[in-house]
Amino acid sequence: MRTTTCESLAAAGAMLFVAFLACAASPLRAADSGPALTPEQKEHFLLTAHVMKEHGVKKGITGTVRVTMSDGAITHDASVQRIDESKSVFEAADGSREFNFKDSYKFNVAAWRLARLLGIGDMVPPSVQRSYDGKTAAYTWWVEDVQMDEATRVEKKIEAPDTDRWNREMYVVRVFDQLIYNTDRNLTNLLVDKQWQIWMIDHTRSFRLQHALRNDKNLVQCDRDLLAKLKALDEPALEKELHQFVSKDEIKALLARRDVIVKFFEAKGESALYNRAPRT
Repeated sequence: MRTTTCESLAAAGAMLFVAFLACAASPLRAADSGPALTPEQKEHFLLTAHVMKEHGVKKGITGTVRVTMSDGAITHDASVQRIDESKSVFEAADGSREFNFKDSYKFNVAAWRLARLLGIGDMVPPSVQRSYDGKTAAYTWWVEDVQMDEATRVEKKIEAPDTDRWNREMYVVRVFDQLIYNTDRNLTNLLVDKQWQIWMIDHTRSFRLQHALRNDKNLVQCDRDLLAKLKALDEPALEKELHQFVSKDEIKALLARRDVIVKFFEAKGESALYNRAPRT
């Protein structure tokens, strides 16, 4: 039997309505979910959302797994790191040695919490502790809109559109890495998003016991607000935020390095200070 024009239109309309409902029921990507999520909302998502899919990650040596997660309303990816190794002596590929070596997922969570205390949580993605395949791990928010990492930018000789702003963000990276004594700040774990903002990831080889800075020549300038928050850091505040992830000796070492950094910039005076532009 041949259908009428009205019947055909009705059938087509019904199919469109069903398709609309299917789309509406699908979880939104975090980047498309309206207002940007707060750091607290991102932490809650990382702690509670279900892992839907696992992907491989090409770069890095810490056994990182990329997962897609969903809480029914939002879908987003996370980086999962489970490494937690300690060695009395570690010999690197270049023959150098490091004593009291640690490579731990815990330092990712500690770095995020410390960055938040210092007012630079907009440069380090949220990270939480949670189980993955029966083993405790760090789940770190997958940075949206990444256009390249710093290794690619340097290799292709691509210049940032606003050099001053770029340099001021890089100065924050340098101060933070000296503070946490990051021994593995290679260029692949500095990400550049489409707004030319820098994101620091992968801090598993940080929070060493040394009281001196790793390389004080990396200190050039410092954001005023960051310097003020460095001065305000104290042992009780750090214990409260970081005790699950770093030892008391590691906190004492961090504070000793903080003292060196503060003294350095106080000696240089106003000429070494600036105000970092707010992020979009």
